[in-house]
Amino acid sequence: MPTRIYLVRHGATDLTADDRFAGSFDVPLSDEGRRQVACLAERLKPKKLDAVYASPLRRTMETARTLALPHGLEPTAEPGLREIDYGHWEGLPRAEVAGTFQAEYAIWQEDPFVIAPLGGESGVNVLNRALPAMRAIVERHCHGTVLLVSHKGTNRLLISSLLGFDMRGYRDRLDQSPAALNILDFMSEVRARLRLFNDISHYAGG
Repeated sequence: MPTRIYLVRHGATDLTADDRFAGSFDVPLSDEGRRQVACLAERLKPKKLDAVYASPLRRTMETARTLALPHGLEPTAEPGLREIDYGHWEGLPRAEVAGTFQAEYAIWQEDPFVIAPLGGESGVNVLNRALPAMRAIVERHCHGTVLLVSHKGTNRLLISSLLGFDMRGYRDRLDQSPAALNILDFMSEVRARLRLFNDISHYAGG
């Protein structure tokens, strides 16, 4: 029996709507984000969960608490699941970054796995903390079912790595919508099968 991971992105925030680099900004969910998460909680209510883990930021912990409540669980904060720190781009709209920091942004766009914004993290940095955190959780809950709440960039990096993709293209090839559900079945700490990807059917069209 595999270890099943429900990997979720947090619900929308006001920064999500403005297409800003949120990264390490500690912002709460927006009203729309809370609606999205409530729909996902209803979807997951019949499932058996053994544990819930989340990035310690407010938007992920709020998402995790809503999803954990029907199961009588309290989320555990896992720092390894934090979002990429975008350094001096934090909080800025993407269009402003592309215009103000043209050369830096262009280089980062070419290889965001290795290149980091000034004062921020590269994809390598994030994967070096997020992947060991996920593997430790899989090992801790062998043959169980666990919910992990993380972020857009972190989720894309984890899935890209587990599926053996070219990591330079993790931003172009994979998306993660707010409150999206991904399902991964682990046969071991390093062998994972993707069962569901970026599913938002619980709130799409609502």
